[in-house]
Amino acid sequence: MSLRRSYARVGKFALIQYQRYAHAKQFKRANRALKTLRTYLGRVIRDIGRKIERNGGLEAAFAKLLALARRVREQKQHQRGPKVYSLHAPEVECIGKGTAHRPYEFGVKVSVATTIGHAKGGQFVTHVKALPANPHDGHTLATVIPDMEVLVGNTIARILADKGCQGHNAPPDHKIFISGQKRGVTPKIKRELRRRAAVEPVIGHLKAEHRMGRNYLWFCQGDAAKAPPLQLPTPHPLAQPVAAPNPLRSHPRGSNRLGLKPKFFTDNALSGKETPSGGGDERSAIGW
Repeated sequence: MSLRRSYARVGKFALIQYQRYAHAKQFKRANRALKTLRTYLGRVIRDIGRKIERNGGLEAAFAKLLALARRVREQKQHQRGPKVYSLHAPEVECIGKGTAHRPYEFGVKVSVATTIGHAKGGQFVTHVKALPANPHDGHTLATVIPDMEVLVGNTIARILADKGCQGHNAPPDHKIFISGQKRGVTPKIKRELRRRAAVEPVIGHLKAEHRMGRNYLWFCQGDAAKAPPLQLPTPHPLAQPVAAPNPLRSHPRGSNRLGLKPKFFTDNALSGKETPSGGGDERSAIGW
């Protein structure tokens, strides 16, 4: 399709101007360049609309792209609701990390659950799940805890979480302990709160060594396929508990299929309930 004008040259120049003015904190000039870019985009959208009018095949082919272009043109900086941050992946969200060197990441949140106790072969990853729509860290407990209890085969009695889970929605029969909490913290729970940070290097290894740092599959279905819930085998009731290595480290071919680009990993910690005396020393301790 031949457009009346493509604005390829002047549009690129206006984008460079906007970036330079914004870097120099000359925001009036930057907003003027941004307004010019919006004008160019609106002209191209209207030109394409006139060219494909009364042509059902072309209208169907351009419908999704034109709708995406209109969203980009009309969105504001401080608007509420979803925004378009990437044309080739419009489902990504802006996730605030709260760190100075990398304040934001763009992608989808993923929860990673590990054992608090150090197994013989490394940390045991028990649960991985993609969490679209950028939910609050504490509001993910209600959906993640039941899945982990099914996989582990035990009831989680205590939840050791970081400060991002304040205002959580965990089931009422679970006790929540936040990092830095003083009230009701016994020496054992205090040790487990220090151990909660062990999930951080596991997340780093998954992102750096097991291709969890980038997702090459499209849309929300691709995110879910890259971070599927792990299916653990059901142990025999008479079998003795055996320390198992990290399944992602033991099976690199399977771990290569797990990956999310700028994905953010929640880093709460869960501690399970111990079995009563006389039932062995089996326990379920989960880091999340």
